Amino acid sequence: MAHGTMLLLLSLALALGPAVGFYGGSMMFTPGNRFPDGTVEMHFYYRESSRGPCGSQADWICESGSCGILTNTEPVVTDSAAENLWCQSEVYMATNVTSNGPFILSSSGCCWEDNVHGVGGWALRTHVDAGRRSDTHSPNRSPVSAAIPNIRIPQNCFQSIRLLAHDPDDDDVRCRFNDANCTGCHQHPNIHLQEELCTLRRENALDVGVHVFELILEDYAVSNITVTDVSGVSSVNNAVSDSSNPTALSQVPLQFAVEILPPSQGCVPGVNKPSFLTPTPLHGDVHHAAVGEAHEITLRAQISDSSIYDFQVSGPSNMSKTLTSESNGVLVATLTWTPQETDLYRRVPVCFAADTLHSQSEMRCIIVAVAKARVLSGDAKVICEDNSISIVVSKATMDGIDQNWLQLRDPTCSLTSNDTHILGTMSLNTCGTTMDDSGDFIVFKNEINSFENPNAVITRRNQVKFGFSCQYPKMAIVSNGYVNHKSDYIFTESSFGTFGYAFEIFTDSSFDSQVDPSLYPVQVQLMDQLYMGIEAHTALPEVTLFVESCRATPEDNPFSAVFYDIIKDGCVMDETVMVYPSVSTKYDFQIQAFKFTGGFDEVYISCSVILCAKDSLNSRCAQGCLGQAARRRRRDVSQETSRHYITQGPLRVARQARNAASNDGGFLHMSTSTGVFAGLFVVSIVVLVGILVYNARRTRSVDRMHLLSTF
Repeated sequence: MAHGTMLLLLSLALALGPAVGFYGGSMMFTPGNRFPDGTVEMHFYYRESSRGPCGSQADWICESGSCGILTNTEPVVTDSAAENLWCQSEVYMATNVTSNGPFILSSSGCCWEDNVHGVGGWALRTHVDAGRRSDTHSPNRSPVSAAIPNIRIPQNCFQSIRLLAHDPDDDDVRCRFNDANCTGCHQHPNIHLQEELCTLRRENALDVGVHVFELILEDYAVSNITVTDVSGVSSVNNAVSDSSNPTALSQVPLQFAVEILPPSQGCVPGVNKPSFLTPTPLHGDVHHAAVGEAHEITLRAQISDSSIYDFQVSGPSNMSKTLTSESNGVLVATLTWTPQETDLYRRVPVCFAADTLHSQSEMRCIIVAVAKARVLSGDAKVICEDNSISIVVSKATMDGIDQNWLQLRDPTCSLTSNDTHILGTMSLNTCGTTMDDSGDFIVFKNEINSFENPNAVITRRNQVKFGFSCQYPKMAIVSNGYVNHKSDYIFTESSFGTFGYAFEIFTDSSFDSQVDPSLYPVQVQLMDQLYMGIEAHTALPEVTLFVESCRATPEDNPFSAVFYDIIKDGCVMDETVMVYPSVSTKYDFQIQAFKFTGGFDEVYISCSVILCAKDSLNSRCAQGCLGQAARRRRRDVSQETSRHYITQGPLRVARQARNAASNDGGFLHMSTSTGVFAGLFVVSIVVLVGILVYNARRTRSVDRMHLLSTF
């Protein structure tokens, strides 16, 4: 029945004619060879999505600067639907430029697919600077992003869209709407764009139909750098954290269309819309491939109310896709890509989503990093505990590898070693460990990577990369502990070994009795006194715990756009905070309960903590409260650990009564009126009772006199 409906839709599309509708495009660039005369190869990869016959509508021209002579290949179809319902193609372009200043490539045309805002023409701009960066010793590489050809979401199921915003140079990437050349037509009053996270969040319902999104991705250096052109002239690029108006190193377009479908019967993943299963990569994962060797990516998705007929994929031009059906509504896609010599050192985005006739899974995007040869992967033993993962890697299988240049997915987490093995232990919510719902199991994943000195031009170390995971049944206690109450945080660092932090909420100021984990989320009333404590666990005898910052957020993300500082730079910021004296490895404090304005009912508390050698005079612990943010300083790894973020919560604030007004004044007025009314009502009842009692007594007296008179 589903396939018959699909054929009917395809026939209808044919009857409407072969008109081409623009569905969006994305651009990425990377530098290549540098020649003796100072010219640099620049390689560009442009992906375009459309409805109708596949091919690129873009004709890129040099808008400003010295762009060289731009050459391009014919568009290559990367993915498409039957009968031209949608398709995506990729065009490769190259030019040799002199690094004597930035240049801009641009393209424009008509027309976007029919959309609810009537947006017609489209315009794409790419800003490039081929100067040499002082930190990487090479020209800047652009942010990397992409989107599937046809994003489809039922009207009642649209909550958010996470976009890929990866930068090969580890710069800070921001997304913003492109509204410079259009007044009004590109605004989205019902959408909030979190620029630092490149995430679109729905604030109000969107009309059914196609919605056009025209974004620009910009990358900013995380520390102050210079960019030098071929003549030796340098320009300064301030770090995004050190400047109120930083300069973007590059700009690339990311444009896509979102089709809002009629409301569906439900939005439950795995039931009403496809849900990804393991081993499907998580959004933002980085895979490593080698030139000339086939790299496979496995996608699995499941749905019970209908059937998945395909996976949409945005990938490189020579990637293939094979579909395989499994039982219980599971469809598997195997993506295979063999990088070529021209792909060496590229970061290639791959985005995907599972399709049914009336719904679509979330869109996930990953990065495939291409190297000359496969990275090393040693033999490892993984130990899965209730709330932690330990990994033991044999040094014999990784000859010449120094554990000091290895790290977990979170770069603040390093590893330790003995004579024969490299060791690491982490809790399920630290060191970049991610959680994946595989259906009947919850899978926690992490990986070990090698890293380089960012200021080094050469290296003599092999690249290391391998992943590991632990799988737990959903019925296990670990799932509840992970979702609600945060278990102990465990880290490993070479100078401090394995250590951990416990972050708990207590019942009173004695800090002896913890709130039972089964009671999370913890229910509180506004103005309640909250008692929270952090304790460090380590085998080292002389250490000091330093709480550098604590902030509250309405979601389980310490870097949320909405936050409230409780402690900052070691200084208490909230006037209700009281810190209790304790031993050097504990930090107990009290704060009055509060909530965020804007309809949020939950509060998470996240703190950044550092462990220091007790007698170190130059450590961050010894500095204490800083009136203003300290300048960056070189961390002494033998005297202090990295800064780690730990979180506890949520605290859930009890809602007010339904008839309470939305503002304080109204609530006070309502409470006063209600109190007066209640008081008058009670007085009336008392008076009425008094009258009834008086009448009853009078009646009984009359009756008594009447009875006496009868004798």
